[in-house]
Amino acid sequence: MLELRPPSFLTSHPSRLLRDRLLPAVRTPSARKTATQRAAEHYRARSFTVLRVSVGLLYCWFGVLKLFPAGSPAEEIAAAAMTKLTGGLLPATVSMPLLGTAETLIGCGLITGLLLRPALALFFAHMAGVFTSLALLPGQMWHHGVPTLEGQYVLKNLVLVAACLAVAADELSG
Repeated sequence: MLELRPPSFLTSHPSRLLRDRLLPAVRTPSARKTATQRAAEHYRARSFTVLRVSVGLLYCWFGVLKLFPAGSPAEEIAAAAMTKLTGGLLPATVSMPLLGTAETLIGCGLITGLLLRPALALFFAHMAGVFTSLALLPGQMWHHGVPTLEGQYVLKNLVLVAACLAVAADELSG
């Protein structure tokens, strides 16, 4: 008795059918990579730039808001921190535009990559001041050992520090 079987290429795995029978000319090592792998490779080559520009955009936004009175939701806490840090030598009318200008310059440096090392140095100095506010303003930053909304606003900067550490490592590695 004659047994009828479909051809082997029809019973093999469907992806092998497509790869081996229908698209034999495309069987190169790069064609075997999935779209996700190709996208990951494409992004990996640009990831530090994306990270740098993203943080720069945030910094420009936060800085520009501080240039306008009552423009920043963090203005009150930033002014209080600057007053404590400077021993009251800089009034808020001076410290807020100064802080806004510094943050905007940091952002521009991160976005463009121009003067990146000085921008990163200014960023880390700024972050030192920001985190110092957790100790200088305990009544505003903590409630029974738990961060207040203002304290959480400061602590979220840990993410920006981690991002800029990665950018600095990339910049310093050449």
